[in-house]
Amino acid sequence: MTESFRIRAVLLDMDGTLVDSTAAVERTWMAWAEPHGLDPARVLEVVHGRQGYESMAILLPDRPHEQNIAENAIMLQNEADDVTGVVAVAGAEQLLHDLRPLPHAIVTSADVRLMQARMNEARLQIPALHITAEDVTSSKPHPEGFLLGASRLGVDPADCLVFEDSEAGIAAARAAGMRVVGVGAASAAHAPDLVVADLTGIRIEADADGLTLTIG
Repeated sequence: MTESFRIRAVLLDMDGTLVDSTAAVERTWMAWAEPHGLDPARVLEVVHGRQGYESMAILLPDRPHEQNIAENAIMLQNEADDVTGVVAVAGAEQLLHDLRPLPHAIVTSADVRLMQARMNEARLQIPALHITAEDVTSSKPHPEGFLLGASRLGVDPADCLVFEDSEAGIAAARAAGMRVVGVGAASAAHAPDLVVADLTGIRIEADADGLTLTIG
């Protein structure tokens, strides 16, 4: 089935959307969770899509916020140094190439250093505009990151199409008033507008009034 979206800009999550970093994410979080005696399955339910300090607050609700912020800073450094196994999601390279002259941005919960490390390891070009952890005060599922991306592109949120994989990310895009393409079968559980296995088979046509993005 083919579906088309009439839009003005594309906003892309990174982990699970442009890059497959599952192994690296799980290594980092399992190492963090073990001394706390946390259930691995519960940890992996929580951490995807959110900033680390937010995940820590959910998993260990009685801890001081300052401790979560400090441990998250260390975790981000460790993650940027451990990109073994990080690869591009199928179709990501071509999609980013096609978007190069068009309004688009990455909106990720990673900080700049981690975003650069994973995108470089996956050999993907980094968009000129990227909204990272340093740019926001609230983590997904809060819509701040997506709204900031739309604002910096000069586009109404309703005219943006988001590519996301996680529950938190899809909820953030919805809260921002944006349409969402879920990447990966698991994204279907979070009710995006459309689900795709990966980023292949996406066609973009630009005209004076915006973009037509066709999938399928």
